[in-house]
Amino acid sequence: MNIPASNKIAFIDKALSTVWPEPKCELHHETPFQLLVATIMAAQATDRKVNQLTPMLFKAAPDAESMSRMDVDDIRTIIRPINYYNNKAKNILAVSRLLVDEYGGEVPGSREALESLPGVGRKTANVVLSNAFGAPVMAVDTHVQRVSNRIGLCHTTKPEETEAALMKIIPEQLVIKFHHFLVLHGRYTCKAKKPECGACVIREVCEFEGKTF
Repeated sequence: MNIPASNKIAFIDKALSTVWPEPKCELHHETPFQLLVATIMAAQATDRKVNQLTPMLFKAAPDAESMSRMDVDDIRTIIRPINYYNNKAKNILAVSRLLVDEYGGEVPGSREALESLPGVGRKTANVVLSNAFGAPVMAVDTHVQRVSNRIGLCHTTKPEETEAALMKIIPEQLVIKFHHFLVLHGRYTCKAKKPECGACVIREVCEFEGKTF
């Protein structure tokens, strides 16, 4: 299948827009700070599980100032049901204190500043830059990695390679929407173990060798 990338992207955009007319991040949050904390929690955990825990956490500490005054054991107790809760609790507290001390309690809008925070890598920074600040960046998680390779938007093995490849072919004005498309499609249709190819609206442009109908 040799479809020009621009044609494939246009097809995917049109088809997935019928499924998700207004795709968005599924982590519940009201502020950039809450998004940052939720994204830190979501590493190696599902958005669904994180969304079950953040209401209690944000009720106790809705912003960096109040979170910075929390005891790490209290944070740990709230987020205990997710993987790596111990390190995540320490990072959430450390991030909150740094935000208060260095940024007036606000989340910075630069990649360099975000990636300097404890527990914040490139993917987490991209999620925050995209969803909180509207920056056209591509956060590559397992869904984006899997789906973009299966449908043939790229042929890569490392997240940073996937990010670079996608940013070369996806028009800037579509980057944020496409990130959500790839995540949602991977989460609900193009699943890792049992992809629902028969229900896939983009199957005719998909290059996945294990495709079923």
